[in-house]
Amino acid sequence: MSDVQESERPAGAEDAQGEAETTPPKKGGFLKKTIPWAITIGCFAFLYSRIAGPAAAQDMSVVAYLASVFASVNWLAWLALMVPYSLFFFAIDSLIVWRVINWFNAKVSYTDILPVRASTYILSILNEQVGKGAMALYLNRREGVPGWKLGSSMLFIMVCELLYLCAWANIGLALQWDNLPEVFRGLPWVGMIIVAVFAVAYLYFRGAILPNNKLRDAHILHAFSEAKIGQYVVILLLRSPALLAAVVIYSEALSLFGVELSYLQMLGILPVIFFGASIPGPFRAVAVSMWVILFPDYPAEMSAFGLVQHNFFILFNAVIGLVFLRRAQRELFA
Repeated sequence: MSDVQESERPAGAEDAQGEAETTPPKKGGFLKKTIPWAITIGCFAFLYSRIAGPAAAQDMSVVAYLASVFASVNWLAWLALMVPYSLFFFAIDSLIVWRVINWFNAKVSYTDILPVRASTYILSILNEQVGKGAMALYLNRREGVPGWKLGSSMLFIMVCELLYLCAWANIGLALQWDNLPEVFRGLPWVGMIIVAVFAVAYLYFRGAILPNNKLRDAHILHAFSEAKIGQYVVILLLRSPALLAAVVIYSEALSLFGVELSYLQMLGILPVIFFGASIPGPFRAVAVSMWVILFPDYPAEMSAFGLVQHNFFILFNAVIGLVFLRRAQRELFA
């Protein structure tokens, strides 16, 4: 789940260019760059404050206390969990992109999607949505499909991600209502709001609401105008195995850090934490902080777990991207 790069200029871009030359630069770009870093610094300050007390109680510095946590982990066992999971996620993620592109844009084989999806993982180190934008640019040059329409497919995938995370978060909450923090009790309300907004938007794009409004015909909304409810369901079903696998992998990996959590408990919290991981910023600091907020009795363990769990996943995906990068460059610039 928004930073989608397009390869086409919308109508009227030439007229707007003249205005842009006389308009002072906006501050939005500066804020866009600094806000993620400010969030990250704030998150790490929060983590430091939570770890400092237990570290002082052991007569250790924060760094030494964290190092002791890292030293206690069986890293070979951890890698044996994370590497297969990362490869499985890559296969599912590429399948989602392949299915959506073939629905709304062009007929492309699954094997042709693999290098483009893999190579965009490199950009995803900075921001997942930037990676999706680069994928739209790549497919525009490779298949000749208008960039705005490809961008609409990436937006469609992002909306489906929001829906499936919300759905699984509420399923997990229902299964573990008495065992999850009180703050999670608001998830059903969030879910109802998201479903209501989605229902109104879906009816609009199907022409049942404001039938004479032409906004739905914009290329950037092409996928939503074409999508049927069954296609949303298919994407949710195709995406779900990756989340269910993550529930198992994260639970087993967490036990290596000395914290036990059942699969059902993990199912209740992991979709929400994945929301935090989607917030742009270095080191996935929001997601790391959420682990500590949810497990305040284990600040060092959860800080170490969140830091390596989310960032290894991003970095290993980037390694997959490097494997496919030459092929992607060859096809893009041929």
